[in-house]
Amino acid sequence: MTDKDKTSDNSGSGKKTLTLKGAPNLGARPGMSRSSRTVVVEKRTRRVGGPGTGAPQQSGGNASGGGRPQPSRPGGRPQSASPRQNANSASLTQNENQARERALREAAARAEEDRVKAEEEAQRHAEIDARRKAEREEAERRAAAVEAEKAREAANEELDGIVPVKAGQARPKPVAKPSPRAAQPDMPPPPPPGEGEDDRVRRRAAPGPKALVDKDELERAKRNAAPRPSATPARRDSNSRGRLNVNSALDDSDRRGPSLAAMRRRQNKKMGRNTKVAQPKLAREVTIPEAITVAELANRMAERAVDVIKLLMAQGQMLKINDVIDADTAELIATEMGHTVKRVAESDVEGGLFDDIDNDDAGDLVNRPPVVTIMGHVDHGKTSLLDAIREANVVSTEAGGITQHIGAYQVEKNGQKITFLDTPGHEAFTAMRARGAQATDIAILVVAADDGVMPQTIESIKHAKAAGVPIIVAINKIDKQGADSTRVRTELLQHEVFVESMGGEVLDVEVSALKKTNLDGLLEAVLLQSEVLELKAPEKGPAQGLVIESKLDKGRGAVATVLVQRGMLSVGDIVVAGNEWAKVRALIDDKGEQVKSAGPSTPVEVLGFSGVPDAGDRFAVVESEARAREITEYRQRVIREKTAGGGATSLEQMMNQLKASGIAKFPLLIKGDVQGSVEAIVTALNKLSTDEVSAQILYSGVGGITESDVTLATASSAVIIGFNVRANKQAAELAQREGIEVRYYNIIYDLIDDVKGVMSGMLAPEVRETFLGNAEILEVFNISKVGKVAGCRVTDGMVERGAGVRLIRDNVVIHEGKLSTLKRFKDEVKEVQSGQECGMAFEKYEDMRPGDVIECYRVEKVQRTL
Repeated sequence: MTDKDKTSDNSGSGKKTLTLKGAPNLGARPGMSRSSRTVVVEKRTRRVGGPGTGAPQQSGGNASGGGRPQPSRPGGRPQSASPRQNANSASLTQNENQARERALREAAARAEEDRVKAEEEAQRHAEIDARRKAEREEAERRAAAVEAEKAREAANEELDGIVPVKAGQARPKPVAKPSPRAAQPDMPPPPPPGEGEDDRVRRRAAPGPKALVDKDELERAKRNAAPRPSATPARRDSNSRGRLNVNSALDDSDRRGPSLAAMRRRQNKKMGRNTKVAQPKLAREVTIPEAITVAELANRMAERAVDVIKLLMAQGQMLKINDVIDADTAELIATEMGHTVKRVAESDVEGGLFDDIDNDDAGDLVNRPPVVTIMGHVDHGKTSLLDAIREANVVSTEAGGITQHIGAYQVEKNGQKITFLDTPGHEAFTAMRARGAQATDIAILVVAADDGVMPQTIESIKHAKAAGVPIIVAINKIDKQGADSTRVRTELLQHEVFVESMGGEVLDVEVSALKKTNLDGLLEAVLLQSEVLELKAPEKGPAQGLVIESKLDKGRGAVATVLVQRGMLSVGDIVVAGNEWAKVRALIDDKGEQVKSAGPSTPVEVLGFSGVPDAGDRFAVVESEARAREITEYRQRVIREKTAGGGATSLEQMMNQLKASGIAKFPLLIKGDVQGSVEAIVTALNKLSTDEVSAQILYSGVGGITESDVTLATASSAVIIGFNVRANKQAAELAQREGIEVRYYNIIYDLIDDVKGVMSGMLAPEVRETFLGNAEILEVFNISKVGKVAGCRVTDGMVERGAGVRLIRDNVVIHEGKLSTLKRFKDEVKEVQSGQECGMAFEKYEDMRPGDVIECYRVEKVQRTL
C-alpha cells in the first residue's frame, strides 16, 4: 500500500487518497492481470473547550476555523491553541474530560491552600521578627543604661578629683543625651546567623496568584491519574526491624546512621579536644594488712592491676590478679608507685574495744559499791557466813555441803550496797579463786578458829596479794569448842599477813556464821575499807566487765553471769565476751528478777549468747552486730590456728611424740553444768597424768549429754562423765546400745577419786625381786632319763622349788631360769633350808660344773597407784 498524497495537507479539506496496488511479483504468474484500487481517507478534528466554553465543537476544515475565542489565563494573556493540544483534545473521551476537570479543580484547590499557608507563614515570621526586634531593643536599652551609669560614675570620680563637693551637698546629675540609636525609625531585625538577604526576602514574600491551567497541566494530570508506587521506599520504624537475616543485614536502605557519641567524638577530634592532658599523680595512704591480694592492693592504690603485676614480674614474681602477697611485698610495691603505707594487723579489729581507765573524765565518775570476794579453805564456813549476811540458805542446796560454783550476790547495809563473790575452797577450784581475786576490790579471808591456816588458805592469800587487793581476815567458828583465834593470828604471821591486833594494818573480825555473831562488824569493816579505797567508775557509756560464770540452760540457752565494772549494761546491747557474742535479751539479778539495766559493780545473768563464753573472759559492749561478728571470728580463727599447729617441727618434738605414743591413755568426755566446774575438773584430771598413763580429754563442754556426745565417745571408746547433768532419753538408749559407759557425779571428790583409780589400774605393776638364798654345787650327776642333776649344799638362806635361779660362775651370771627339780634324798621337797644338802636341776639347761653358785630369788608384782 502506498500513499500518493503528502503526509500533511494544510491547504486541502483534510482528506488523503490511498492507492492499493498488487505486489510486484504477482504479474509474473500466468493468467493473472495486475489491478489497482484507490481509497479516500478523511481526517476529522474534534476540539474540546475549557471550562465554561460549552459543548465541544467539531470541524471538518482547518483547525483555525471560526469559533468562539479561547479563554484567557488569569494573568490576562490569551491562551494559544496549539495543534498538539487540539489533537489531544479531539482524542479525549467523556470520562477523560471528567477526570481532567476533576484534576484541574484539585490543582486549583491546592494552589489556594498553598497561598493561604504562605500568608500564614509570612504572618508568623513577621510576628517572630517583631518579637526579636523588641528583645534586641530592650537589651540595647539596658546596655545603654549600664554604660551611662558607668560613664556617670567615672565622671563623678573625675569631678571629685578636680572640684570637691561640700559636705551634705549632692552633686547634680548630668542630663542624659538622647541616644542616636533610639531616634532612628524602626528597622528590621538583623538576620539570624547564616541567613542572607535573598533568603530573608524569599521567606517574607507571599506567593502571587497562580494560573489555573498551564499548557503542560493536561499531560501531568493524565500521568498522575493512574496510581503508581512511590519512588522512595517507606521508612520502617527502628523498633520494628523484624528478625535479622542476610537480606535485612545487606539492605542499605535501612542502615542506621552514626550515634550521637560517635559524632561528638568526631567533632572533638576535628577541633583537637581529644588530646589528653597529663594529670598529676595523687599519692594516697594505702592500708595494708598482713596478707592482701593483688587486685585489692591495686584497688586501694587506685592503680591498674596490670601495672602492679608488671612490677611484681620485674621483681621475679609471676603472680596473677587473685594471688595473695605478704605485707612486705605490698609495702614495697606501694612505695615504688609513690604512695604512703599504713601497716595494720588482724588484731587491730580489737582496737578500742576496752576503754582506757586513765582517760576517764572526773565529772563522769560516780561512787560504786565495793566488790568483795570471800576466800578460804574448804569447810571453813564461807558460804554459811554469806548466807548469814544475806539471810539465805544456799548451803542446803549444795551437793556434799561444799561450794562447787562461784556465786555473785548483792547485799544492802545502811543504804549502801555491797557485792559479794563466793568462791569454792576445794583445791581443784584454783582458777575460780584466782578469777575472783582479779575481779574484786576487797578479799575476805575466812579462817576457822578451830582449824587454823590450811593449804587453800595459803593459796587464797597468794591470789589476793597477786591481785593487789586489801585483805580482811574473818575468824569464823569462834563459838565452837576448841576455837583459838590467837593461834590463827599467829599462823597468819608466817605468811606475811599482819593483823591489827598484832600491830599490822590488816583488819580482823571474829564472827560466827552459825549464831550470826558480829556480822555487822564485818560489814562495817568492809564499808570502811571501801571508803579508804574511794571506789568510783563511770556510770554512762558502753558497759565493760568480767564473766564470772557461764552455763548452758535447757530452756534459756547460753547464760553468763557477768560483773559490770564500768558503764551501763542494758537490754538490747551487743556484747562481746571472748570468742562469743550476744544481743542481750534479758538481764536477771541475784534475786531472780528481770531488770532493764545494770550499773557498775552489779552482778547479773545475761541471756542471748550465741555460745557459752569462758569464765574469766572480759566483755564489752560494741556498736553493731557486724563488729561483734568480726571480733569473734578473728578470735575463733586464732584459736583454730593454735590448735592446728601442733605438729612436730623439730627432732626433739618428734622424739617426745614417739615417747608419748607409748603412754597408756584414758579417753574421757566431760560434760558439766557450768563452765567453771568443767574447767576445774579438766585441770584436776590433767594433774593426774604421769609419764606412763594420762587422761585424754576428747571434749569438755557445758550442758546435758546428747546423742552427738555418745557418737563421739563411740568412735574413741571413751567414758562419758556427767557432772550435775544427765543424758536425755535418746542419748541414754544409744549409749546402752553401743556399750558406752556413762558415769554421773555431783561431788568433785568422788569424780577425781574414781578417775584416779581407773588410771592407777592402767599402770604397769611394779616388779619386785626378793632374795631367798645361795647354794654351792658340790658334784654333778648324770642320771638317765632325767639328765644332769647338781648336788648342792645351801650356804645362805633357803631354796624354793619354782623360784627363779641364776647360775653364777666366777662371779658372772651364766644362766637365768627356774628350778625344775628340788630333791632331798629321794623325795621331792618344796624348800630346803640353809646347811642342808639337796639335788637341783634346771629347766632346759645342763651346763653345770662343780664350784658354781646357784642364786635363788622370788619375783613379786606390786600394783602401783597414782
